[in-house]
Amino acid sequence: MTPFGTIVAGLRLPVLAAPLFIVSNEALVIAQCRAGIIGAFPALNARGGPDALHDWLSRLEDALRRPDGEVAPFAVNHIVHRSNTRLSADLETCVRHRVPIVITSLGAQPDVNDAVHSYGGLVLHDVTNQVHAGKAIAKGADGLVLVAAGAGGHAGTQSPFALLAETRAWFDGPIVLSGAIATGRAVLAARAMGADLAYIGSAFIASEEANAAPEYKQMLLESGASDIVYSNLFTGVHGNYLRGSIIRAGLDPDALDSAAPGQLSLDTGTKAWRDVWGCGQGIGAIDKVSPVADIIERLANDYARARAELCRETGTTE
Repeated sequence: MTPFGTIVAGLRLPVLAAPLFIVSNEALVIAQCRAGIIGAFPALNARGGPDALHDWLSRLEDALRRPDGEVAPFAVNHIVHRSNTRLSADLETCVRHRVPIVITSLGAQPDVNDAVHSYGGLVLHDVTNQVHAGKAIAKGADGLVLVAAGAGGHAGTQSPFALLAETRAWFDGPIVLSGAIATGRAVLAARAMGADLAYIGSAFIASEEANAAPEYKQMLLESGASDIVYSNLFTGVHGNYLRGSIIRAGLDPDALDSAAPGQLSLDTGTKAWRDVWGCGQGIGAIDKVSPVADIIERLANDYARARAELCRETGTTE
């Protein structure tokens, strides 16, 4: 399996696309990878179960195979929680396909990590604090996705500056940083802070390829950071959601109940992410629905400009 450092060096832009429940489909992942970043999707998005996941992976491998026979790196996300009854079968399918990168969420299990390591795959685990970060590495994860304040979907409350700095104080392995990253300048900031990759999700919801309702994409264009509501009502885990979608679902975003402690449900009456739409605080940078290739082109150009400006100001060449 290709080492993580080699994967990062081969990217056009140091970005891992966040796996978006429902939204991330085959077309989106293929477009992301072809444009020079790491595409990702949740295994649960292959709605027909492990057989459908096998078909998705087979088509992705065919679409992303390079002239030298290697497949461009992509990632599959698994919910590692007892509520996910598909985990074992989906994981077995990923092992059979030797998926390059596996992202685990909502639980860290050594047997999951061992299965991915059996063929040389890389495991990145979602965390929101140091306690979970330490446990994930102790249980065999290779790297961490730091889900900081402002990130879309399930997210923490710590500043990305604090979360990344405290993690880098004890961990020198792969780190991906999430939290309102929607511009090339923000990607460069994540790298300057010590992250290997930036994690971008919300910006890709407003892509032509994304499996999101037109109303969802339009609401992104009309919203800003102040329109993001942080709540654990919809799944039992705190996350960020679009205020307008909560109102559409017949709820008052300023008077939401809280889920019972320890409760986790990915299939509630008002369904996240079908009825209530997840999104991060970086949406102010989203001003139109575009093809993925155009989004990444803008991000790459912005990243290059920001880097050049810093180099001029500091008198450096890199």
